[in-house]
Amino acid sequence: MNRRTEDILQAGSSSDLVECGVIPHQVPLRERAILVVLASVHFIHIMDFMMMLPLGPQFMKLFDITPQQFGLLISAYAFSAGVCSFFVSFFIDRFDRKHVLILLCAGMGIATLICALANDYTMLLLGRMVAGGFSGMLSAIIFAIIADIIPEYRRGVATGTVMSAFSIVAVVGMPIGMLLVNLVDWRAPFYLLSAVSSLMIIIALRVLPSLRDHLIHHQERHPFQQLRAIFWVRNHLYAFALIAMLMFAGFCVSPFISTYMVINVGMAEIDLPYLYFFGGLATFFAARILGRLADLHGKRKTFGVTAALSVFPILLLTHLSSVPTVFAVGISTLFMMLVSGRFVPAMALVTASVTPRLRGSFLSFNTSVQQLSAGLASLLTGSIMGISANGALTHYDSVGIIASIATILSILLAVKVDSYQE
Repeated sequence: MNRRTEDILQAGSSSDLVECGVIPHQVPLRERAILVVLASVHFIHIMDFMMMLPLGPQFMKLFDITPQQFGLLISAYAFSAGVCSFFVSFFIDRFDRKHVLILLCAGMGIATLICALANDYTMLLLGRMVAGGFSGMLSAIIFAIIADIIPEYRRGVATGTVMSAFSIVAVVGMPIGMLLVNLVDWRAPFYLLSAVSSLMIIIALRVLPSLRDHLIHHQERHPFQQLRAIFWVRNHLYAFALIAMLMFAGFCVSPFISTYMVINVGMAEIDLPYLYFFGGLATFFAARILGRLADLHGKRKTFGVTAALSVFPILLLTHLSSVPTVFAVGISTLFMMLVSGRFVPAMALVTASVTPRLRGSFLSFNTSVQQLSAGLASLLTGSIMGISANGALTHYDSVGIIASIATILSILLAVKVDSYQE
């Protein structure tokens, strides 16, 4: 991070004695404000995705669709995010990151509004595809901004702060969303998210500084030159493979947790919110702790330990039979905490693997890899699992073994990823 960006962040500090990079434990107020804005934007597009999951029964009844068609609503979002992230990677580094973030927030608000106004399945599917596209691009620009403005020694904490948006969605966002669904209808949460997106545009305009430092060394490239600059670097390929394995492992298991808990474990549907609440609460604190551990002990070491530990709840969860609800919630909480938490040191490691002038494009490609891996994992899991004669889900244990193998591979890949020294 250059001196100009340091000066921008220090301008919001409450003390002249605190300088960015001098006192590690003192974070400038302006930097904190920027992280709050980024976390809030991250919250919006995560909430937009997660709100679809508990609405399946309503959509199937309202639009007279099959479970496969509802599954298409979910996978269309992921694949759209992956494709859009890929193509935007070619030009994302040509613009002020602040302007890009604001434009994408506006697009996300419009896409969410399309979903809220949908009167049939086709329009809703279109809205999910558009929302997925903007969501993928937003994720890339958020982490590019973090990598550009946050010093290396605080980047783990910053990444954990922004990624804790997932936990807040689970603990706060989902209960509020479901309350609106029960009090009004399924459209209400999407109207609210669209309005909040508009509010975030106003706040971002006031809080975010102009982020153009990466343009100083930027050179116009033909798309094929851009691909070469990103994919002809072995370190980048290791970083992409690391994230692909993590997403694949997580999305092999995650989409079927609720269904498996109800059908195979015997949990009552009314108790399902506890899975998200306690899992999100644990992940919120774990993300912050893991971010600090990554800064203190190294991103690679922190990731390796966390990922290795995550194998145990993966195998426990996918091999559960009929158990008390408290035990099932405990296992799912441990699963969410470690499987989500391992992304904090992993993303800090990945964002540090590329030069600043390529970081925006690299992270867009990275988002594309994430989303496509998630979509492929869901498709693979759906093809492996079946339904027994008594209606129980089968082969979830095999899915857990596959996810565990992918996790172990991610640990081996993390060893290969080197950090770029700014």
